[in-house]
Amino acid sequence: MTGDVVVGPSLVIPRAELTVRFSRSSGPGGQGVNTTDSRVELRWDVAASAVLTAVQRQRLVERLGARLVGGVLTVTASEHREQLRNRAAAELRLAALVAAGISPPARARRPTRPTRGSAERRLAAKKQRSATKRLRSAKPGE
Repeated sequence: MTGDVVVGPSLVIPRAELTVRFSRSSGPGGQGVNTTDSRVELRWDVAASAVLTAVQRQRLVERLGARLVGGVLTVTASEHREQLRNRAAAELRLAALVAAGISPPARARRPTRPTRGSAERRLAAKKQRSATKRLRSAKPGE
């Protein structure tokens, strides 16, 4: 738990840039729920981070803009009863968010047309379906 958060081969968030807060989790947990600070809140200042390039920072701000408050990304975890497991879950969540945020945009789709065979198969299927429905709706005795 003392290592840095590895986002990908080209980006590692140093532990020094993360702020960790602990608080009490809500929900069931027995007698320990009121005494144990197992909920973890992980904060990372995207705007002031030294490990991001200008392009990565711009992508993160564009894609995670709704999640950033004052340039700070906050991730919480409270699904486990142990603080260490919640901390690991929060770090994984942060790494996944950042990895998705800095990934390059997808290539633009090149528009294509359906092939002649696929168009013919589609029309044949429609005709078959139409015939089936026509046979079902025929009145008895006609």
